[in-house]
Amino acid sequence: MRIAVTYENGEIFQHFGHTETFKIYEVRDGRVLSSEVISSNGSGHGALANLLGNHAIDVVICGGIGGGAQAALESQGIELCAGASGNADEAVEAYLRGELINTGANCDHHGEGRSCGHHEGDNCGDSCGSDCGSGCGGCGPTVSGKNVGKTCRTHYRGTFNDGTQFDSSYDRGEPLEFVCGAGMMIPGYDAAVANMEVGETIQIHLMPAEAYGEVNPDAIFTVMMAQLPGSESLTVGEQVYLQNVQGQPFPVKVIAKDEHTITFDANHEMAGKELNFTIELVEVR
Repeated sequence: MRIAVTYENGEIFQHFGHTETFKIYEVRDGRVLSSEVISSNGSGHGALANLLGNHAIDVVICGGIGGGAQAALESQGIELCAGASGNADEAVEAYLRGELINTGANCDHHGEGRSCGHHEGDNCGDSCGSDCGSGCGGCGPTVSGKNVGKTCRTHYRGTFNDGTQFDSSYDRGEPLEFVCGAGMMIPGYDAAVANMEVGETIQIHLMPAEAYGEVNPDAIFTVMMAQLPGSESLTVGEQVYLQNVQGQPFPVKVIAKDEHTITFDANHEMAGKELNFTIELVEVR
């Protein structure tokens, strides 16, 4: 088996279509035998999928990925595990242990999707937040409009109310591709695009309920470090992965720690925030 990971400085690079390098792992009998880093030799999901196919890759582990890239990998017969972050080597080991969960196409472009995990907990955090699959708003109201069910390509710029930009497809030079109404996007973004015309540009303001939801106090929890081996080395502000009672990994942030306990926050980093978007509909097909 050959596994490819979108790669940058030892970590999983978060934008599949813009990764400049892959780390390739040769695996046999559930163990990594060797690895090498290769150049992507191109950009765009089609070129990258062809590159991976030419290297006889069986599995791709990555962070954010769109529906078009997912389809391109499927056409090459390559298994996908999207939504991963953190150390690349640890993610591969987690995959080999059967611990990674594929989020499918997600919207990593403005907030991380639900991630494949690699830091094991002791069944902690079973009431964690962000239960929306890819983390991109699949729990919102049903979207209606002429573009629903169609593949849309949009450019966008996202800002907070103070004008600070948190993300922009314009800066990356590539439109965002997704299926409108499929739950790949936050609800307010999906609803806005549903009735847009190609070439149209609009501005929207989203309350938390239309974006990543309100902060859920039940998603903040404290555990004894003795129950969580390895937690003594964690630091406040660090993001790690725990497992819920079903054995599924989920991302959390360390927000407090004392001599005996450690407190985690499983809320999405954008929870509770009002968001503003400028959206340009580039293509519908």
